[in-house]
Amino acid sequence: MQYFGYLIISLVGLGVCSFSCCLTGRLVQMELIVIAMILLLLLGALFVIPRSSRKGKAQGTHPSVTTKTRKTYTKEEVSLHNTRTDCWIIVKDKVYNVTPYVEEHPGGDAILNNAGGNSTEGFYGPQHATRVFDMVDEFYIGDLKN
Repeated sequence: MQYFGYLIISLVGLGVCSFSCCLTGRLVQMELIVIAMILLLLLGALFVIPRSSRKGKAQGTHPSVTTKTRKTYTKEEVSLHNTRTDCWIIVKDKVYNVTPYVEEHPGGDAILNNAGGNSTEGFYGPQHATRVFDMVDEFYIGDLKN
């Protein structure tokens, strides 16, 4: 059976698609909307999957919050970890081993400015998106001893 029709694709609003297809006088709009939504979900997954895989790489190279018991460190101990290949920072009296993240840091070597020291002020600066606050938990290794 031969179908004659036109496929009209129009993007409406913020990524919501509305498809109309006229095939031998019948509208199959709902089916095409469902297909469009599935395609949008798949496209959205393309943005999430690369972030997840990068996150997984970093997790394999350092202890996580849930698997490591809390340890306390002195400022002197933290100050010994001040290089690109051994980078610890302090943020609000918590110690983080960010060594696996140094090469991925979008701000380049700026992460090394306070390596081995207090990074609280820079960490909460305007250059960081709020997702950074959740991301840093992956690198938590202990608390700062007062």
